[in-house]
Amino acid sequence: MELIAASRIPRATARVWGSKPYTAKLVEVIENVGGAGGDVSHRLLERREVSTVGVLVVSSDRGMAGAYASNVIRLAEHRIAELGKSGKDVLIYAVGRKAQSYFRYRGYRIEQAYLAVTDTPGYRDARAIANAVMEAYAVGRIDALEAFFTRFQSAMTQVPVADELLPITPPEARDGEGPSVTYEYEPSPAEILDRLLPRYVEAIIFNMLLEASASEHSARRRAMKAATDNAEELIKTLTVKANRARQGEITTAITEIVGGAEALADQKR
Repeated sequence: MELIAASRIPRATARVWGSKPYTAKLVEVIENVGGAGGDVSHRLLERREVSTVGVLVVSSDRGMAGAYASNVIRLAEHRIAELGKSGKDVLIYAVGRKAQSYFRYRGYRIEQAYLAVTDTPGYRDARAIANAVMEAYAVGRIDALEAFFTRFQSAMTQVPVADELLPITPPEARDGEGPSVTYEYEPSPAEILDRLLPRYVEAIIFNMLLEASASEHSARRRAMKAATDNAEELIKTLTVKANRARQGEITTAITEIVGGAEALADQKR
């Protein structure tokens, strides 16, 4: 399992870094369109009084990855407890069997669970999750969505983090960074945003899934390497004990043989 996880890490990390330029360009386009549209409104930008919060938790389908799944689940559960104390209802969107099993066993409300996604997530998976949460937000079933996932920093460092996904916080235009460009829009900026913002949510969720997948493979490789090292050390320790026990049995047998021979010799005398 260590070797399998190690073989999957390069591809997973390549997908993480490969998705970032698309998301960055999408943010740039939203900045430009938002600036041209002025006070353009959209249902995904609408902020309202929060009574029900959706919690998206990205965990794993399989174990043997150390504390990978438990760390992000613990972070989400702590936030769920805070929301409960403040009088807010919580709907959980669980990605991965670990999160589903954990929250179901403890009686939390699971609105939707997505399984067989975390190993090799695809854009179709991100779109399915995004459509579900955006529809829930549009009809008022949830008033906000917070996402909990593990951010991949390196093969040795993965950090569970929380991010507010809905409502979308419009990216602020960056002043003084390169030459300014004036665009003409057709159709209107409002219609363009109506198409772009759902794609933006999909891209953000897809990037979360990719980072979580890379983090899971890295955590599993480390956990399996530690398990292998511990097993080898245990084998060495048990081998020494077995050799000592065997040597003790041999010594006892030799002692008994020598004692018996001496006893026979004494009888003959």
